[in-house]
Amino acid sequence: MTRFFTQKISWNNINDFPHSTFRWVSLDGSQVLCHMAPANTYTASAHFGDVNRSLSQNKSLDQDATGILAFGKGDGGGGPTFEMLEKLRRCRGMSDTVGLLPRVKMGDSVEDFFDRLEKKAEEGTKFVTWYGELYFELHRGTYTSQANNKWNNRKTEIMLHDIEYLATLATIKDSSYKYPKKDIDDIWENTLLCQFHDCLPGSCIEMCYDDSDKLYEYGFKTGKKLLKDALSVLDFSMHDPEKGSMIAINTLPWPRAEIVELPAGMQTRDSKYAIVRVDSGAIDVKALSAKDSKYSSSKASIKEIRKDVFQLSNNHYKVEVEGGSITSLIDLEENREIIAKGGKANQLVIFDDKPLYWQAWDVEVYHFETRKELPSSQSRIVEKGPHKVSLMTETKISEDSWVKTTISLAASIEDQPSYIEMASEVEWHETMRFLKVEFPVDITNTEASYETQYGIIRRPTHYNTSWDMAKFEVCCHKWADLSENGYGVSIMNDSKYGFATSGNMMRLSLLRAPKAPDAHADMGRHHIRYAILPHAGPLDSRTVRTARNFNHPMTIYSHSSPSTTISSSLLSAITLQGSPALVLDAIKRGEDDEDVSRGELPKRKGRSIILRIYESLGGKARGTIKTSLKVKKVWKTNVLEDDEESLEIVDGGVGIELRAFEVATFRLQL
Repeated sequence: MTRFFTQKISWNNINDFPHSTFRWVSLDGSQVLCHMAPANTYTASAHFGDVNRSLSQNKSLDQDATGILAFGKGDGGGGPTFEMLEKLRRCRGMSDTVGLLPRVKMGDSVEDFFDRLEKKAEEGTKFVTWYGELYFELHRGTYTSQANNKWNNRKTEIMLHDIEYLATLATIKDSSYKYPKKDIDDIWENTLLCQFHDCLPGSCIEMCYDDSDKLYEYGFKTGKKLLKDALSVLDFSMHDPEKGSMIAINTLPWPRAEIVELPAGMQTRDSKYAIVRVDSGAIDVKALSAKDSKYSSSKASIKEIRKDVFQLSNNHYKVEVEGGSITSLIDLEENREIIAKGGKANQLVIFDDKPLYWQAWDVEVYHFETRKELPSSQSRIVEKGPHKVSLMTETKISEDSWVKTTISLAASIEDQPSYIEMASEVEWHETMRFLKVEFPVDITNTEASYETQYGIIRRPTHYNTSWDMAKFEVCCHKWADLSENGYGVSIMNDSKYGFATSGNMMRLSLLRAPKAPDAHADMGRHHIRYAILPHAGPLDSRTVRTARNFNHPMTIYSHSSPSTTISSSLLSAITLQGSPALVLDAIKRGEDDEDVSRGELPKRKGRSIILRIYESLGGKARGTIKTSLKVKKVWKTNVLEDDEESLEIVDGGVGIELRAFEVATFRLQL
């Protein structure tokens, strides 16, 4: 992409965006030429005022005195009316005879407009630059509205990752297995349709969510079948204890070691958990008994130390919980208290949420003035260890709404990050209220970090200027982090996107209750998981990987075939070594391969595997793609999988180097 035309940022409700034509510099340093319609609307009626504003509101006149006027009937892509064309003809006449109005020119395309801008840039015009986020100061409630839809989106994206990966391996193992391109495309296209700018943000009418629920239901149902088919080719079956021994498959590109709850059919009275340690591929799983002493030094424990005050501990942490809130969290290795003095982490709070205009879209800064802590009833121990301990607390929100929150701590595993997990079941029947959970941490920094798509965005934790204050609610993906020199705390989530850090107070947004345009938005039952991940040292790959693991729970399968060793080696046939900042995000088949292509584009002979890799921390990183497959050639491609640069294969490996936050695609020709 070399050109970007937008308009919406002109609706900022606190600061006026200062440019109309400019270069936007993204996280990875790449640039794109941008233009924002000076008339500040994408539904211009083409009258005198629209044309006049195209000049009076153009903020880049010193560099380029032209602008686009986007006019047409309605905001659904309707075309021009006779009346609009006549108004523009008359405006042109006025500018030709009287002057004062900008000169209207019809007939050119948006491409012609950008061609002229690019020519000016080539001839020496230095357009101003805007680095980093184009933060929209409005519609901040869309990070939270329609929680079920956002949950479906996150889970579908994760499921599709596994389907593409396992189906790719299945085509290598068995040439008679056909890569299910049509079904994968259908699920992806439905998911992307549901990412439309009202659906995923939560600002659609109710009928739209009836439709999106059906699309996601189809996706999950079809996806389950695709996973089952691919696993079957690889000699694995889903959750069937009758079909041989248990095996864990790691579909993520790094080693994992964690305590996994066994599927219900595989549990016994004496064993509910297994410790799984796997580099890449698959590994046999042995259930742990309560008497298992192998990991006794790392076991988790729970006790009531004072009336209604509970202590959860493992080798890494000692956690005190009172009234469902964490009043103390001590990192034993660092001998450090993580909760701010007098603070309560995992504290549920509720706000009045009455925006000025657009309910599902907006949350206003004044909602903070209505903060109210939700008091909890008594807590009770629901799991006593030694592999995992859990404490459940009920919180009443109102006559009709409640939250059951379970705080859990698993036994620690030597070299793996340990975290405190919260699982909440919420019955929600509120009107224009906003539920959040707070984490006051003993960390000092003027910036917090948030995961965005393929990168990290840093935003202020203070309100020094109006530009800082405007970011009182921001978007994040799987984690947000506040770190100072030597220590930090990450908050991970499994389906949430709204967050705010003010000073040392980190807040995860859980649920809203707008009544327009969907009068029943978010009413009903919700299941939410989030976790506290403290870490000595800076924000690094531990947070990126642990948050991905948290969203991608290890799955236990069954296997019985003697050829499973072949499948296990296939699961580790492609690995990425080198910098831990590099993330191998996707493994899939080539879109244009002759045995995969659906015929929309020219087919490419042979078979290929596509890898998408990105640099996750913001610095140059080197690594090596290692493979045991018979790869003839490796190309670095663009996102459309067009070959661009041939790479050398040395000893079954290909050296790669990515710049900060670069997203790179590689094609392995088999």
